[in-house]
Amino acid sequence: MAEFNNVCSVTEMPEGDDAKRSFHHRMFLEPQEKKRSMKSLVVKQAKKTCSCTPAKVKDCVFSFFPVLQWLPKYKLREYLLGDIMSGVIVGVLLVPQSIAYSLLAGQEPIYGLYTSFFAGIIYFIFGTSRHISVGIFGVICLMVGQVVDREIQRAGYDLEPAVPSVITDTAAYVNTTLSPVNQTLQNLLCDKSCYAITVGATMTFIAGVYQVAMGFFQVGFVSVYLSDSLLSGFVTGASFTILTSQAKYLLGLDIPRSSGIGSLIATWTNIFRNIHKTNICDLITSFLCFLVLIPTKELNEHFKSRLKAPIPVELVVIVAATLASHFGKLRETYGSSVAGRIPTGFLPPRPPDWNLIPNVALDAIPIAIIGFAITVSLSEMFAKKHGYSVKANQEMYAIGFCNIIPSFFHCFTTSAALAKTLVKESTGCRTQMSSMVTSLVILLVLLVIAPLFYSLQKCVLAVITIVNLRGALRKFRDLPKMWRLSRVDTVIWLVTMAASALISTEIGLLVGVCFSMLCVIFRTQRPEAPLLGWVAESETYESLSAYKNLQTKPGVVVFRFEAPLYYINKECFKSTLYKQTGVNPAWVKAAKKKAAKRMLREKEVDSDGNQTGVPMDFVSEPLEFHTIVIDCCAVQFLDTAGIRTLQEVCKDYRDIDVQVLLAQCNPSVRSSLIRGEFFKEGEDHLLFHSVHQAVDFALGAQGRSGTNTSK
Repeated sequence: MAEFNNVCSVTEMPEGDDAKRSFHHRMFLEPQEKKRSMKSLVVKQAKKTCSCTPAKVKDCVFSFFPVLQWLPKYKLREYLLGDIMSGVIVGVLLVPQSIAYSLLAGQEPIYGLYTSFFAGIIYFIFGTSRHISVGIFGVICLMVGQVVDREIQRAGYDLEPAVPSVITDTAAYVNTTLSPVNQTLQNLLCDKSCYAITVGATMTFIAGVYQVAMGFFQVGFVSVYLSDSLLSGFVTGASFTILTSQAKYLLGLDIPRSSGIGSLIATWTNIFRNIHKTNICDLITSFLCFLVLIPTKELNEHFKSRLKAPIPVELVVIVAATLASHFGKLRETYGSSVAGRIPTGFLPPRPPDWNLIPNVALDAIPIAIIGFAITVSLSEMFAKKHGYSVKANQEMYAIGFCNIIPSFFHCFTTSAALAKTLVKESTGCRTQMSSMVTSLVILLVLLVIAPLFYSLQKCVLAVITIVNLRGALRKFRDLPKMWRLSRVDTVIWLVTMAASALISTEIGLLVGVCFSMLCVIFRTQRPEAPLLGWVAESETYESLSAYKNLQTKPGVVVFRFEAPLYYINKECFKSTLYKQTGVNPAWVKAAKKKAAKRMLREKEVDSDGNQTGVPMDFVSEPLEFHTIVIDCCAVQFLDTAGIRTLQEVCKDYRDIDVQVLLAQCNPSVRSSLIRGEFFKEGEDHLLFHSVHQAVDFALGAQGRSGTNTSK
């Protein structure tokens, strides 16, 4: 084991300096020995993992089913009222949103209600967060809907005439009390709507498998590549796509849904081509709904501190619009598009279509990543706010099972949703018992109320979806503040937003991740590299370009490189060092050689030996410094290229009589230098634990050199 020691010397100052002596004390740092080999660690971990004791089994069960930990400790008097109130309010808000977002996912309204019902129950069992609301999320619905539309077109369903939504699985099973129809007849009756939920459920199953696998292999670190600015830009960009996809319902246009690259532009092109076919009834209804929803939503936000619960304006609008459509016979008279029959009860469970898995497996990857990233980030945010902890891997299990299990019950992909979580928190939620109350509210709708929404216009659902995008679209107001805080984060936001909106959501996410990683690389490729000055009456050195009244030591240049030194920025390190010091060793050596050759030629020409030719000022003039101290405190690591670069720099400056010292290297960098044989035998004293120590050594060494020369 190598020991990382500093110089141990007593430096005598020149005799005119009151015979002062400067002491340098060597610091002995002995590395920790590795007590176990990798093999022994693996064996120990395997024994620990494979061992089975009653206590360990109990811990595993309790950690996998967190409800078993908190439910027995549930404080009935303290928690129940708040959980019931928040559960009912979120349920009332969730019913219209579930119906509206079903259109976004390319599904019938009943499937949105199924999804919200099962998600709340399953997260109640597996989740560790007390506050988040898991259910339908707009961006996820958009991504599901794009895949559903693509697969429907591949299957040729768009070539068929429109079939009423009653001729679907829901026609085969009006409710669970009736006997199922013959399986062959069911397959024959499986129309476009039936195939849509088959595709959605299959992709939901695969996304859930991915999320559970990420939890099992503990790869939650993937979410660190999705920064806050990236996720915010992605959601805002996807919001433009959501708004675009719902615009045709506002106008009552019957145009195909565009998907793939450039779908936003293609959709608006189709809308303007068919603008003359606008349904005036749907347009007026949309306008009236906007007039009611937007001001009321703004009032809810403005007075949220005074209101005990937000006004359920969406439910009021849906009820009023349904009554107006039914009694005004808007479908029959004006041709308005309505939700259609929404059956009561539940369909029997059905497994995903295994033959569809190869078609949707790749599409499920970004959906799975976005779903767990949003869920984990919201869980941690609210846990920190309320002073408890959540387990990221268990959250991945929870959201994974919220997708796997419901996929057998005709549901599509879910995740946590910020807006509903904020409502849940602000209305007194204390535990996930509120999710059970929400599911009971949705169950009441499924069993009794759902058929009453038959006459509900689709344009009303589109208005509800668009109004709920206000939060994401308001991010544009935060751009000036974001620009002042971090220009890099702002550019990442803009690039991700533009790519998600103009190209596609999946490619936009990939572009955002790649661009943010490139930004990190670029920031390390050309980092800050200032010269440092001494803060008087201290041992601190700071940037000369950032602070005033700093002092420099004569003959010593202190240089700091604020990034890892590796193959990408090695040339930047050398060029910046040469620029800051004002001395390029290669140029100095070349100039000396050139001057020496000229001197030799002058001697040959002048037989008398009188040198009257080329001036030798450059050669005779000494450099302004004799030592360079490189502050390595910001160098996190070195690779082989970085070690070679340091070796070359030290050698080049040594050739022109300039000493290079390294200071404040972390253990990783010191270890890399030792393994890379950076120091020759006896040169390990050139490594210092502080800049001040290195500067003192340089001044002392120069003083001894000057004393010896004078003698």
